[in-house]
Amino acid sequence: MQNEKIHLQVDDATIAADDLSEIIRPVAFIANIYDGPAEYEQSLRSFSLAQRLIYALQWYDAEVNNGGHDQFYWNSTGIVWRDALAAYHAIGALGIADILQQSADRLGGSPSLDRGERQQQMSDLAPNFNDLDERFYAESSDDVDRQIMNYIRARPADFYFDGFVEVPA
Repeated sequence: MQNEKIHLQVDDATIAADDLSEIIRPVAFIANIYDGPAEYEQSLRSFSLAQRLIYALQWYDAEVNNGGHDQFYWNSTGIVWRDALAAYHAIGALGIADILQQSADRLGGSPSLDRGERQQQMSDLAPNFNDLDERFYAESSDDVDRQIMNYIRARPADFYFDGFVEVPA
């Protein structure tokens, strides 16, 4: 499958539209969560810390909503757990930050950023995340979405992007 380059721009109008997926879209196309910690770090170098954090928060939210903490940590997305934790602290969603921290604690306190090692931790420790999944579903709300957008609006320049990204054709 070939890729094509498309132009993306995130500016004040994009932010004012309150469409988080459009605001974080450049990061989503460029970040590499699949090939290990070094590649993840390298792929995020051109982005601000704020972009990185909100990108990670989006992955955590999507994965836990889809299949719980088991899915989040088992999949490649588990690599973002530290950034997601920092994101929830940054936006002031401390209840969800606590849930994420407790899930990490059940994996020894510091789940590996390497997928294979993290999967081994999960197999060895066999954590039960059911209570945390339920807490997450109860705490995840429009308030969190509002906190994310308030965070973005407070630092719009951290989310600006004007450039080309490769996308599947």
